[in-house]
Amino acid sequence: MRQRPRPEGEARHKVLPAALRVWLGLVAVLAALVVVVIGVMYSGHSKPGRVDAWIVSPTADSVRPPWRNVALATDFWGEPAGAALLVVAAVTGCLFLRRPRAAVLVVVGTGAAVVVTTLVKSLVGRTIHGADNLSYPSGHTAFATALALAAALLVTGLLGLDRTAGTALVLGSALVAGAVMGWAQVALSAHYPTDVLGGWCTALVVVPATAWLVDRIADRRADRMADAGQREHR
Repeated sequence: MRQRPRPEGEARHKVLPAALRVWLGLVAVLAALVVVVIGVMYSGHSKPGRVDAWIVSPTADSVRPPWRNVALATDFWGEPAGAALLVVAAVTGCLFLRRPRAAVLVVVGTGAAVVVTTLVKSLVGRTIHGADNLSYPSGHTAFATALALAAALLVTGLLGLDRTAGTALVLGSALVAGAVMGWAQVALSAHYPTDVLGGWCTALVVVPATAWLVDRIADRRADRMADAGQREHR
């Protein structure tokens, strides 16, 4: 049975453009490998690794005012209250632009990134400043990166960017957001640098997979509604 072609507008509203699927899929696979490798390397550790110690000492805050204030302000947007404000603002923007799939991706993608980091933290068991402070991977970094990825995918779809421009925008946005939040986490001695890398890579795995799933479910729902409408008009 031949699959019914979808309307052009419906295809444009996908949160994971077809031109980016392969490349973001490859990035997700590589990112997953990084998360696993670092997790295995530092499983059960409570001290910085060689790379961590080379970048900055995690035993004391590495920045002083006014940069410490900048780090604290940045960190706020990864805390529950700040993160909720960002998500609400992003969802409102998506709905204003009539992109409900993007709104779903913002909520589910960022939420899934945080949940996955929480689960991985329990599995890896790496700590910082005490046994109660699980550190790998960084949930703040994963959240910021996931939100940036969702926003960049929305812009890519709105502008109809091709594979090169779209991939550059998505990965560039993820890099900037992850670097900014990651800097704040390391500066405030809340995470090791490799925790930040793990959180960044976690988002690169979770968000593309979530976007694909959102499109898949939405497409099936649209097909069922279209088939039901055709039956009613027979």
